[in-house]
Amino acid sequence: MALPRKLKLMNFLADGNSYRGQVTEITQPKLAIKLEEYRAGGMFGPVKVNLGVEGLEAQFKMGGYMTELIKEFGGKIDGTALRFAGAYQQDDTEEVVSIELVMRGRFGEIDNGTSKSGDDTEQSYTVPLTYYKIIENGKDLVEIDLINSVFIVGGVDRLAEHRSAIGI
Repeated sequence: MALPRKLKLMNFLADGNSYRGQVTEITQPKLAIKLEEYRAGGMFGPVKVNLGVEGLEAQFKMGGYMTELIKEFGGKIDGTALRFAGAYQQDDTEEVVSIELVMRGRFGEIDNGTSKSGDDTEQSYTVPLTYYKIIENGKDLVEIDLINSVFIVGGVDRLAEHRSAIGI
């Protein structure tokens, strides 16, 4: 039996600025294929056909009031670069794996939470993404660029022929 890799340390960067010691939580983008049920004559039952991917969104929380991040609100659709770096360790082998998320998007929602003297404060951010890449120990696992029609999983460029067919 092997133990799972668990997050031991993390860092978060927005436009190259580190928020180590300030970021409290990251919700990684959900990967989901947009599937639609299809059934035609001669088919015994319906199948789900691939119509692309669902929208990508990252969320994170900061322990305090982050004026510099509020200034990012409502910018260009791909105007903010985000990066998560995590050190995941498997306790039975002590192996440490680096997981890096590279993202681009626009700050779509900022929740400043409640403010009460003497209590902890927290800001929550939601960022719809145009670009998302997952890297493990320097090797690309997934790369999705919604604007440029890039969809690479495990080294396989699943949209290369599509881009070629439309001349991009």
